[in-house]
Amino acid sequence: MTDFYAKLGVKTVINAADSYTMIGGSRMPAEVVEAMAQASRHFVPLDELQLRVSARIAELTRNEAAVVTNGAAAGLAVATAACMTGTDESLVRSLPFPGCLKNEVVIHRCQRNGFDMAITQTGAKLVEIGDVESTFAWQLESAIGERTACVMYFTSTQYSRGALPLEEVIRIADARGVPVVVDAAAQLPPVDNLWRLTQAGASLVIFSGGKTLCGPQSSGFIVGREALIAACRLHVGARISIGRPMKVGKEEMTGLLAAVERYVGLDHAAVKNRHEALVSSICSGLQSAGYDAERAYPGPTGQDYPLVKVDLSRTRFSPEKLATILRSGDPSILVALPWDKRYVVINPLHLREDEAAIVVSRMQEILASEA
Repeated sequence: MTDFYAKLGVKTVINAADSYTMIGGSRMPAEVVEAMAQASRHFVPLDELQLRVSARIAELTRNEAAVVTNGAAAGLAVATAACMTGTDESLVRSLPFPGCLKNEVVIHRCQRNGFDMAITQTGAKLVEIGDVESTFAWQLESAIGERTACVMYFTSTQYSRGALPLEEVIRIADARGVPVVVDAAAQLPPVDNLWRLTQAGASLVIFSGGKTLCGPQSSGFIVGREALIAACRLHVGARISIGRPMKVGKEEMTGLLAAVERYVGLDHAAVKNRHEALVSSICSGLQSAGYDAERAYPGPTGQDYPLVKVDLSRTRFSPEKLATILRSGDPSILVALPWDKRYVVINPLHLREDEAAIVVSRMQEILASEA
């Protein structure tokens, strides 16, 4: 496949950063690729395939119901639309110019982010609560009214500062009969997040298929209550609705199912040990070259795996400069920069051992060249 990219003049990248969509998310294992290849050879009724695949995913993830989407961002749009319309076909057809009463989505101001557009493209109006520093229960209570379709909650630790705990949000919304939609796109591991969030009372929970699950990049799924999932189904697939541009192909459905089956069956303790071993090896290699490298925890959005944090304050490199040198080299290496860009992060999630060795060797060369 590298030959294919080379013919196009596109450089492949060693991913020492994260499951970034801009570089393809993750690698699909053989069983996922094979499932997609098999699916591509036949015609099937997509509605039936969606039902069967979703039922199996619900079973695997210990949830009441599920529906496949073509990514987590699409999941935000579909879940929002479902909360606005329910299963009323006339309301489904009215979006994005909602003829429904419930067209407001309550969201923490401190959780506003670039994926807001996936929510508002349905025609929903965002109602903010709190500020960037804090949010109080009474603010959520007063924001919920007769026009509230749902409360949106982002579980990433990037958005936790200033937000109410999810448990409190669920308690307040539940008492008022309002669903809580949780974005957990990248919140794996731990594997039990696949069922823990709905068991805690979340109405709908959204996951990406193309990150830790290592499924197709353009896949994701929503799990949750059967009544709301039934409404979600009206906004996916070949139907004419707000979700039509976000349709899911048979290959993505089957590939996602294969990825979920594989992931829940993994020896997660062994995977964690592998991550720890990679982090330890990378730290040792960088420290021997003179870098200030240490193990950090948790993952970039609060996941249960370690990282390598490289402090460059005692070198002549800024984190941005080092990241640029690594990215422009051959092979091209992508590392992560935190939002404040105070250090460089190396993420073991999608690194092979041979690639980790290349990252260490290249960083050793760069530091030596500046000595």
